Parts: sequence; structure tokens; C-alpha cells
Amino acid sequence: MSENENKPAKKKKPSLTTQRRNARSYALQALYSWTLAGQPLNELEAQFRVDNDMRDTDIRLFSELLHSIAGGKSELDQLYTDFLDRNVDELDPIELNVLRIGAYELSKRFEVPYRVAINESVELAKTFGATDSHKYVNGVLDKLAQRVRMAEIKEKRKG
Repeated sequence: MSENENKPAKKKKPSLTTQRRNARSYALQALYSWTLAGQPLNELEAQFRVDNDMRDTDIRLFSELLHSIAGGKSELDQLYTDFLDRNVDELDPIELNVLRIGAYELSKRFEVPYRVAINESVELAKTFGATDSHKYVNGVLDKLAQRVRMAEIKEKRKG
């Protein structure tokens, strides 16, 4: 038996993409709880960190999304209100918070390509939302990207 056969296999560290995807997923779940119960954000964040295995999660991003979106919800909602077919308060809490995550990433996290921001929100809607909510989210965020990321979109079209 060789020396390497006795050693347990090292767990491969998850990619940054996976860590960020997990952060968005946990942030959506926490924002959903916050929307329904109004629990203080610090308590909610602590609860999520205790109740979930977040080793494969970008904790900074999770915390940033949770606090920034909750703190700036009115500003974020204003960004996409023009593209809705109903009032913000009529949106399902999952759709609402997926849109907020997408709007936040499109308007505040310019290091995230607009297509990634939209795609990640669409994936959240597919996982947690109603049957066709991902189509709605995609349509709203695509229109928002046209407004807040026009320079990036034009540059992509050139290339």
C-alpha cells in the first residue's frame, strides 16, 4: 500500500462561481424571510449562518446582498417599476426579491457582467419561484439592463 492510499482525499474548494451562486441563494431565502416576518437583519443573518452549512458560500456577498437590498429596497424597486405589469406590492415575495437581487447587481455591482446578473436571477427564479416566474424576471431585468448597463451592452454588440 502506498503512502497516498492512506490519506483521505482532499475536498476540492468550490469555484468562485459556486460560492457566489450559493450566496445569492441564501440571500434570497433570507430576504424572503425578512419580507414575510420582518425579523431584524442581524438576527436573520446570524440565524442563517448557524442553520446552514455556508462553507461553500461567499459570506461577504451574502451579507452585502442581504443588508444592501433590505436597506435600499425602495431605490431598487424604483429601478424596475416602469417594466412591471402590476404594482410592486402585488409581486410574489420570491419574484420581488429575485428582482431586487438582479436590480442590485445590475446597478451596484458593475464588476458582474450584466448577462451574469440576469442569468443568476433567472436561475434563482427557476429554483424558488413559480412555474414561469423566470420568464417574467428575465424580461424585467433585460429591460433594466438596457437602461443601467447600456454602455456595456453596446460594447458587447461591437465585439
